[in-house]
Amino acid sequence: MTSAPSTPGTPLRYFVERMDCADCARTVQSALTRLPGVDAPQVNFTTQTLSLTLDEARLSRERLEQTLRSLGYPPTLQSPNPTSTAPLRYFVNNMDCADCANKVQGVVTRLPGVSEPKVNFTTQTLSLTLDEARTPRAQLEQTLRSIGYPPELQAEVNPAPGTASISAPRPARVKLPWYRTSKGRNVLLTGALLALAFVFSLVAPSLAFWAYAAATAIGVWPLLLKAVASARLGEPFTINTLISVAAIGAIAIGEAAEGALVVFLFAIGELLENVAAGRARAGIQALAALAPKTALLLEGGQTREVPVEGLQVGQFVRVQPGGRVPADGTITEGDSNLDDSPVTGESVPVHKRPGDPVYAGSINTDGVLTVRVERGASDNTIARIIHLVEEAESSKAPTARFIDRFSRWYTPAAMAVAFLFAVLPPLLFGQPWNEWIYKGVALLLIACPCALVLSVPAAVTSGISAGARRGLLIKGGAALETIGSVSTVAFDKTGTLTENKPQVTDVIGLRAPEQEVVLLAAAVETGSAHPLAKAILARAQGQAVPAAQDAKAISGKAVTATVQGRALAVGSPRYAVEVASLSPDEQAQIARLEEQGKTVVVVLDGRQVLGLLAIRDEPRADAKEAVARLKGLGVRSLMLTGDNARTGNAIARDLGLDVEAELLPEDKLQRIAALKASGKVAMVGDGINDAPALAQSDVGIAMGGGTDVALETADAALLRHSVTGVAELVELSRAVMTNIRQNVAFALGLKAIFLVTTLLGITGLWPAILSDTGATVLVTANALRLLRFKPGV
Repeated sequence: MTSAPSTPGTPLRYFVERMDCADCARTVQSALTRLPGVDAPQVNFTTQTLSLTLDEARLSRERLEQTLRSLGYPPTLQSPNPTSTAPLRYFVNNMDCADCANKVQGVVTRLPGVSEPKVNFTTQTLSLTLDEARTPRAQLEQTLRSIGYPPELQAEVNPAPGTASISAPRPARVKLPWYRTSKGRNVLLTGALLALAFVFSLVAPSLAFWAYAAATAIGVWPLLLKAVASARLGEPFTINTLISVAAIGAIAIGEAAEGALVVFLFAIGELLENVAAGRARAGIQALAALAPKTALLLEGGQTREVPVEGLQVGQFVRVQPGGRVPADGTITEGDSNLDDSPVTGESVPVHKRPGDPVYAGSINTDGVLTVRVERGASDNTIARIIHLVEEAESSKAPTARFIDRFSRWYTPAAMAVAFLFAVLPPLLFGQPWNEWIYKGVALLLIACPCALVLSVPAAVTSGISAGARRGLLIKGGAALETIGSVSTVAFDKTGTLTENKPQVTDVIGLRAPEQEVVLLAAAVETGSAHPLAKAILARAQGQAVPAAQDAKAISGKAVTATVQGRALAVGSPRYAVEVASLSPDEQAQIARLEEQGKTVVVVLDGRQVLGLLAIRDEPRADAKEAVARLKGLGVRSLMLTGDNARTGNAIARDLGLDVEAELLPEDKLQRIAALKASGKVAMVGDGINDAPALAQSDVGIAMGGGTDVALETADAALLRHSVTGVAELVELSRAVMTNIRQNVAFALGLKAIFLVTTLLGITGLWPAILSDTGATVLVTANALRLLRFKPGV
């Protein structure tokens, strides 16, 4: 703890462990004022800090620190200028249940200087921003240790300005056997104490009570310490408090044997909950294990094996048959069938060739591929999935938030009711004290909120994990809960209901030859990423396309540019009508093409129409099935498109859904707002122009092949290039909500049954704790069924 020598009068600041009461602070203050060289000591037991100025010529820093340690208050030297606001991420040991996460959240939130705390019991992580000038990091960590959740600081990720903070997939922690975990050891200890007390009761029956009392006291002691620490930190009504009061009450009324059994059963319940949470956590750890650890880097025609973490964007890697793709990228050489099922849930291998994207973790089944790296290890598809799932699990559903609020007053209210049941009958009606105190203690155990608090997050976590395995990414419990209640799903057309691979089917030269119409249109569209532009450029491929200057886009209408000194525009027929005069014959030709489901593009030279290009984008093979499945679920499907009405109607007629066409991006916003007036609306899209509508809807769903803007704006994403995923999201959401209702019924139903039997004197303490432990096991097991979710079943 020592550091380099400093000049006399050095200002020092310490975090002092265990100095957490006024008497502790006075002891430290008094000791320091008698030490030579110590000037202006200031202690604060609330933040557990000590500030002073030390003349090290008179008293060494080592002697000062040793003095504090000898008093029982180990000091930790802090930086004199701590970082104002440090983003921190911890792995929190033992925080493996919903009640644990709520307890950590409640305690951390009360610490000064803590902002944006996010807890996730599935991954056992705590993320927050800490102002260390107000609460030192050491105090935060000591606070968590004091309530039984030792934290481990994880590596911090500092993203470049303007980029999302996405951590690389972290290696899975070594999974300990149950008997080596803290909760497993607790079960073994309490079980051994109970067995020893039982044996002792057989050998010396007259001392049996004291044997069971000792077993109860030793078993409950760690829980009591956590309860006291939580109460001191502003969380007095925790599960540890309830069990501690019940165990002490059992000893007080002479029921030490039942008290020992209660402590043992509680330990078993916590262990079972830990094991169940581990199963849910395994799904995320399996995702992290998908990406290979090494890659074959291509340099100068030779390959060498390098760690995946060292790959840079723009480098080239070789993927051998049977190997996994090491990074997100684009195929530059070779073609092969790729099994994307580990990443997207796509059940059938997809044939890919140069120009096609590949995902990290996908399996190359046959050919040799050369892939250009497009994303680093910290930003590949797997890392993004893990990040989204972890963020989703930290985002509580409305039902979960309600139950959290409910449990905050439910627990103290239940304790008050149990107290009244224990004292009022003896005081008012002369009933036996022991009998009613016994019933009061049993009511305390029945009041444990673990199963109720766990009922929602367990189902949501399992649902989100099940969705991720099928390529359905959901960004939070709120989105998962809402998807199942939508009455309308609005689809964008291009790239969503269609393949997003449009082709030029007709070229009509009106005042210019057909080839010139194609080349001039391609010149204007050069550099555009719009699907229609790509179709035009593909038609002109291999020909000499003239250069264009001053290219500009008119949103939803046209693209303009100067080509060979001519002011050209490539736009929709609606735009053409605004800037030029179309003859009846030209309008008839446009109408005829649009009735065939084709999109017509008009090439203009000033106010003169040079020609027409007809482009068709075929519907996805599964689009009709998706619409039918949604209809079977009672959900209306609607297509919102900026395309012309004739084309929109032709495609909508084939797919069996309603359509609203010729909509600008702002028009889509208005339509979404109008639809929301009559029920919840989901919007499905893939492009930049869909981002506002995705944000405006109750639930935005992005197609996996879409832009990053759409993916970031949306509440859910479909990694598979299949629109049936929308119906699967609805089914998954409804399955989760059904599971939640079942869980709440289990949690409250068992409590109600044991409440009645306890008041009637039929059941006692150990069945009372089973009402919560049993409900917790039932709730967890029921939630884990969602991991086997299959759409349409």
